[in-house]
Amino acid sequence: MFRVFSCIFVEHDLRYIACAVLICMAGSFLTIRLFSRARTGSGIEKVIWLFLAGFMGGSATWTTHFLAMLGYLPGGQAGYEPAQTLLSFVIAVATATIGLSVASYGGRSVLAEAGGIVLGLGIAAMHYTGMAAYDVQGVIEWDRSYVIASLIFAALFGALATNRAIRPVTRFCKYSSVLAMIVAIASTHFTGMGAMEVILDPSAVLQNEVVPPIVLGFGVLSLMLILLALTAATYLIDARTTQAAVEQYRHLSLHDALTGLANRAAFNEQIADIAARPVDLAVRIAVLSFDLNRFKEINDVHGHAAGDEVLRAIGGRLAQAAGEGEFIARVGGDEFVALKHMYYKRSDAMLLANRLLAEICRPIEWNGNTLTVGSSVGIALYPGEAKTVDDLLAQADVAMYRAKQSGDNVICFYDSSMDQAARERNALAMDMRSGLVAGQFELYYQLQNDTFSGEVVGFEVLLRWNHPVRGLVPPGEFIPIAERTGFIVELGDWVLRNACVEAATWKKPFGIAVNVAAQQLADPKFPTRVRDILRETGLSAGRLELEITESGIIADHQRALQTVRHLKSLGVKIAMDDYGTGYSSLSTLMSFPFDKIKIDRTFVDGLSSNEQSAAIVRSTLILASSLHIPVLAEGVETDAHIAFLRREGCMQVQGYLFGKPGPRAGIEHIVNGETEDEIILPVTKVA
Repeated sequence: MFRVFSCIFVEHDLRYIACAVLICMAGSFLTIRLFSRARTGSGIEKVIWLFLAGFMGGSATWTTHFLAMLGYLPGGQAGYEPAQTLLSFVIAVATATIGLSVASYGGRSVLAEAGGIVLGLGIAAMHYTGMAAYDVQGVIEWDRSYVIASLIFAALFGALATNRAIRPVTRFCKYSSVLAMIVAIASTHFTGMGAMEVILDPSAVLQNEVVPPIVLGFGVLSLMLILLALTAATYLIDARTTQAAVEQYRHLSLHDALTGLANRAAFNEQIADIAARPVDLAVRIAVLSFDLNRFKEINDVHGHAAGDEVLRAIGGRLAQAAGEGEFIARVGGDEFVALKHMYYKRSDAMLLANRLLAEICRPIEWNGNTLTVGSSVGIALYPGEAKTVDDLLAQADVAMYRAKQSGDNVICFYDSSMDQAARERNALAMDMRSGLVAGQFELYYQLQNDTFSGEVVGFEVLLRWNHPVRGLVPPGEFIPIAERTGFIVELGDWVLRNACVEAATWKKPFGIAVNVAAQQLADPKFPTRVRDILRETGLSAGRLELEITESGIIADHQRALQTVRHLKSLGVKIAMDDYGTGYSSLSTLMSFPFDKIKIDRTFVDGLSSNEQSAAIVRSTLILASSLHIPVLAEGVETDAHIAFLRREGCMQVQGYLFGKPGPRAGIEHIVNGETEDEIILPVTKVA
């Protein structure tokens, strides 16, 4: 090691070393960024980015070598043989391109590191070919141990560079990948230089065809500066284009496709920002909850086209009616919420509510018909009696239902006397615990089908509650209560265990998809419970797919990532559920190893009538294809839905077009049937 340091600081002009280091750093950074860009591409686009990355990497390696060599001070005259100098450049570019291509196409297999080894050994091959082109007044002798060490360094740090780029564990891994490439180039060069000893012979004469160092230096530096400028410009242009596409996609994901208003995800983002601020008792916010009265009648009498026109018209009016410090979102079919920042007195919220009601109640002309709707507004305040954001929204809803009971176009503020609904929820929570023990819960199965053949490819497991008094309680009622009380963990484990028990008895090894709640995912013991359930039931891990939503990820992103990786190590598949409704979907896809994306039914429902819904679904399919992640579309109910998804290449679907969810008895002929025909729906069903 002392020999290497002596070579650097004694036998070199450090000004040239500094210049070589700067070129090496810039070239390595651009190479890794181009390589990362290539990994997200496909087809000819991927090939082009890999070539640019390889050309940049090889050029950076070659330039670093010859700039450092220009600073080498052997004590006599020196020059470079042109043919071998050019050959060293070709070797550098070719091996870098091949190595990065192997790593990119190898995915997360061992080929990721194998490609890095090719990259590193290519650096060494370029170095020693370049040294073969070095002509000096004397004789060059080599120390074999340093040569071997340089080859080991090249392979080791080359593999580390691609490993950190392809298998990131933190957001800083891209920088460690760049650092590994810099170290690969530098350690190979200077260890190789330490292996060399020049024995001068003043009587020796250089070959006539050698290139003088000053000429080579000017050419090398000029070439590299041009390459750096061109590559950086190419990357920046692509990055800007990509960023614009990401911003457009984010805008689409945060806005309702039909009305243009903010959607539930955007509203949740606003509420989360407000809740994170320090509480100021002098300044509060008001949350207004309202929906449209008589909207269902318009749909029933005039059809959904009329209903869509009503929503579009009212959405446009509400957007124009919103003033400074006011935020309006559509959070459901005909459900809306509004936020009033800087609330001081009741009249502040009343003015906003009356303004919104005035816009809602204005008649709407459609196909010669005059359509009118009304509304009722519930208002809750924060900070106030609500302890959490969920409580705040629940209070606004309670106040809205109280307003509806009082008549049309009524405004009602929440007060604690309206808590009867809360008491009913508590009663339901107690019934839920006893109901689980009493065997009142039952698993239902919904078909998941191949988009093109209609063949059943798996089942989503759903939960139903047969209450002895209330009858069949909708999941939309009891699941939120289970989540608020923490009972969802116990309930979720029951679903997972019983689903695995039933699936393990099927003659045909169909996969099952089970929803995982946010609290389950946040539990550090969850992967261990999944492992134990698989062992106890005998179900193959490859048949189990766990569906998670972004709400289960956002609270603690790093812990969730560790949990998902642990589950993946068991062989379990992971799917992102309700994709498109969250506000961080893109960043989540880049960092989590998902096996499937499930497009939310709200986007599928608007395919035939709304261009923005179609654009979101189409963009999701393109994005997933580039990331090599399969997609399943939920809520497929019409021939128009299936036709669109077939055209766009969505491979799997589920929805009422193929059958409603039902108990085990309804799928017995599929999972235990004797012939293949029994698992394929009639062609007329999916045409």
